[in-house]
Amino acid sequence: MGLMKTKTTKRYNEFTAEEKSAMRARVAELKVGDADGDSQVVTKLAGMGKPDRAIGERIHAIVKAAAPSLAPRLYYGMPAYSKDGKTLFWFKPAEKFKTRYATLGFSDAARLDDGEIWATEYALPKLTSAVEAKITSLVKKAAG
Repeated sequence: MGLMKTKTTKRYNEFTAEEKSAMRARVAELKVGDADGDSQVVTKLAGMGKPDRAIGERIHAIVKAAAPSLAPRLYYGMPAYSKDGKTLFWFKPAEKFKTRYATLGFSDAARLDDGEIWATEYALPKLTSAVEAKITSLVKKAAG
């Protein structure tokens, strides 16, 4: 008798429920595309808890004022902004990954290069006028 081949499926149990949810969200985003990204971002922000929603909505307003050419979109289920089809940065709410604070993360496409070392993710425990000014500066630099 010949050997029967069986398909084996390897399960990765090391991913958290939040990480698995983000991956499923990314697959869904790729299927939908970037059509009407602004309304997708606004809807995503509206569904967040109060602290994250307030910060995310303010970031969205800052981006629209400082870099209106950037395209809002969802990126792994998070509000994000892109240029020429490349995601430049995203808002990661604290509740999504059960962290102490929300963050604003930047990809290498944002070109925030500054010497030999620079930050690519910023903690946002709360927004102050100084923090908003820093976000505006980073958004403008990322938008090029």
